[in-house]
Amino acid sequence: MDFAEQHLTSYKTLGLVLAALLVLTGVTIGVSYIDLGMYNVFIALGIASTKVLLVLLFFMHLKYESRAIKFSLIGTICFLAIMISFIFWDVAFRH
Repeated sequence: MDFAEQHLTSYKTLGLVLAALLVLTGVTIGVSYIDLGMYNVFIALGIASTKVLLVLLFFMHLKYESRAIKFSLIGTICFLAIMISFIFWDVAFRH
C-alpha cells in the first residue's frame, strides 16, 4: 500500500461503532444475570466475537486490507473455533 493511499474512517462511523460496542457490552452484562443453562457460554462467545469483529474491521482497519490478510484472519478464527470446541468436548465427556 502506498503512503498516499489512506483509508480514513469518519468520526460518525467510529462513533456508531463505539456506540455498538457499548450496547453489546451492556447486553453482555445483562445476559450474565439471566440463567440460560449451557447457552450462556455460547451467547457470551457470540457477543464477544461480534465485538472483536467490529474492532478488527473499523478500529484496526482490516476492512481495507488485502485478501491474504483477511484469509489469514479467517484461518486463525477457524483454528480458534476448533480449539475451543475441543475444550467443550473434553469438559462434556469427563467422568
